[in-house]
Amino acid sequence: MRKPDFNDLVWFQAVAELRSFTKAAAKIGVAQSTLSQRIKDLEARMGVSILTRTTRNVALTAAGERLLETISPRFAAIEDDIADLMALRDMPSGSIRLTLSDHAFESVVWPKLKPVLASNPDIAIEFSIDGGFRNIVEDGFDAGVRLGESIEKDMIAVRIGPDWRLVAVASPSYVARRGVPEHPQDLIHHNCIGMRHITSGGLYSWEFEKDEQPLRVRVDGQLVFNNAYAMIDAAVSALGIAYMPENIVAEALEAGTLVQVLDDWSPFFEGYYLYYPSRRQNMPVFKILTDALRHKA
Repeated sequence: MRKPDFNDLVWFQAVAELRSFTKAAAKIGVAQSTLSQRIKDLEARMGVSILTRTTRNVALTAAGERLLETISPRFAAIEDDIADLMALRDMPSGSIRLTLSDHAFESVVWPKLKPVLASNPDIAIEFSIDGGFRNIVEDGFDAGVRLGESIEKDMIAVRIGPDWRLVAVASPSYVARRGVPEHPQDLIHHNCIGMRHITSGGLYSWEFEKDEQPLRVRVDGQLVFNNAYAMIDAAVSALGIAYMPENIVAEALEAGTLVQVLDDWSPFFEGYYLYYPSRRQNMPVFKILTDALRHKA
């Protein structure tokens, strides 16, 4: 076999890790047909099949598994060596793709990163803001932000925010018209503003707790959103009760445009964490991001 083209190996690694020619082609920035042909050429030169293709997915053959196990640590080591060399630059540079919710972005991440970006013009960050649970490896992200309770065990996690709680809020005119719920179960008789999970497609069941006794309530109502800030406006407009992170409704509560109900049932949740695969931690630009976001109690 002639000397291998290392680009082909890099492209194979992308397909193997993402299990998709479509996702791998998008990540690399080439046409899917070009990527498919290059993998076929690689297989022809090696004389073995390394991928099994079906109409629904891509799987590794035994030879493909062995090839991936061989090249992945070597490419990771090369990335680390290059990162070490880049650390010698006067100005750090690089790009990061980050997935997170609108609440995490507004309340924790953006306030901390604005000054970092202003003083590091060669650092580029792409934010993908949605409420879904993304597989950061398969979807091509460098890192993600989630609540501590929902992070996979094989990820490194760095705490970036304090504990916070959800609170049920409504406008004064709504509670004057419909009454104040005394127990979470009373919510089934109210117009509640729902939140839909992007990943699962299901509606969020409101989580309450009192005297260490958790309670979930499946609420119903006229409105459903996948954005927390749209829910605030709906609640202020007397269109129902919303269940919101306390810090983003604090101003409305102080101004009196919203009032809190079921306060003694509102639990605290573990704060946000930045999570990422272990090999990312040696990138200088990633270290800057992590240090800037790290929670200081």
